[in-house]
Amino acid sequence: ASSGPRSGEDIFNKSCTACHSTGAGGAPKIGVAADWESRVAHGMDTLYANAINGVRGMPAKGLCMDCSDDEMKAVVDYILEQN
Repeated sequence: ASSGPRSGEDIFNKSCTACHSTGAGGAPKIGVAADWESRVAHGMDTLYANAINGVRGMPAKGLCMDCSDDEMKAVVDYILEQN
């Protein structure tokens, strides 16, 4: 049973770290602000939509199919806070 929404950090560590910590498949790396600048320039709505729907090589929700849209937004927020 779920105890409520998971944190962006928890989801990142479970589902996103493999690509976004290493840059696998061209993924922008967490903690590397330059990797995110052009993406942030498109606005938060676009970043959120891409995280939820997938973009280029990233599948929808990064394959975290039990993640809610709000949880995915929390992941994006977490990643950007690390830059």
